Amino acid sequence: MKKYKLGLIIAMLIWGSIGIFVRYIDFTSSQIALVRAIVGSIFLIVFSLISKEHLSKEKIKSNLLVLVACGICLGFNWIFLFQAYNYTTISTATICYYLAPIIVMFVSPVLLKEKLTPVKVLCILAAMIGMLCIVGIDKSNMGGNNIVGIIYGLSAACLYAGVVILNKFLKDISGRDSSVVQLSVAAIFLLPYVIFTEKISLTGVSSQSIILLLIVGIVHTGIAYLIYFTVIQKLESQTVAIYSYVDPISAIIMSAIILSESMSLLQILGGILILGSTFISEIYSNKIKSQSLLVEMANSEEE
Repeated sequence: MKKYKLGLIIAMLIWGSIGIFVRYIDFTSSQIALVRAIVGSIFLIVFSLISKEHLSKEKIKSNLLVLVACGICLGFNWIFLFQAYNYTTISTATICYYLAPIIVMFVSPVLLKEKLTPVKVLCILAAMIGMLCIVGIDKSNMGGNNIVGIIYGLSAACLYAGVVILNKFLKDISGRDSSVVQLSVAAIFLLPYVIFTEKISLTGVSSQSIILLLIVGIVHTGIAYLIYFTVIQKLESQTVAIYSYVDPISAIIMSAIILSESMSLLQILGGILILGSTFISEIYSNKIKSQSLLVEMANSEEE
C-alpha cells in the first residue's frame, strides 16, 4: 500500500512542476493540453511496443465503456478548466477546481461504499483551507463573467472527481492500458474544441517550445498518468482526494525555489495545513489498519 501512496505523491510532484515548463511554451493552455494528450498516448504505445508488452485488447474491450467515460471526463475537465480561466481569475478557477477532492470525499461512501470518518472530513477541509491560503481570493472581479467562470470551474471539479470515481470501477486492467485509452479519448474530444475555438498556427514556434512540449507530453502526461491511473485503482478514492493537494503546494514550492517567486506568510501557512492534513490522514489510516489487523488476529485465535 505504501508504494502506491508513494507513486501517487510522485505523480502529484510531477504535475506540480508542470507550470515551470508550460510558462515558456508558445501555445495556449488548450493547445498544450491537446498536444500533451496526443504525445502522452503515442509515448505509451511506443513504450509498449519497445518493451514487447502489447496492449491487452480483451481487457480494454471488457472495460471499454468505463474507459471511454473516464476519457470523456478527462477531456471535458480540461476544456471547462480552460474556460474558467477565460472568464474568471486563475485563483478563483483554481479554488473551484480543487473542490474536486471534497466531492470525491462525500460521493465515495455512496458509490464506492467507502467509510467516511470525521478525521478524514477534517483533513480534507483543512487541506481546502490551506488551498485558499495559497491561491487567495480575488475580489476584484465579481461580475457576471466571474459567475460563469465559477460555474465552469465547478464543472471541471465535478468531471475531475468523476475521473477518480470511475477509475475505481475498472476491473483487471493495467495502468498502461488504462492510460493509453483515457488519454486518447481525451485527445479526440479536445481536438474539435481547439480547432473551433482557436486559430492553430505553427509559424514562429520556437525549438524550445517544441522540446518543452515533448517533455510535458512524455513526462507530465504519459509517465505521470501511467503512475496515477495505476495507483488510484489500488487506493481508496478518499486517500487519492487528500493526496491531490500535494500538487498545488509542490507547485508553489518549486516556483519559489526554481523561479525565485516569493511566498507570503499566508501561503506558507497554507502549505503547512495541506502537508499537515496529509500527514495526519496517513497516520490515522495506518492506525485503523493496525486495529483491523489486531481484531482479525484475535478472531482467528478464538476460532
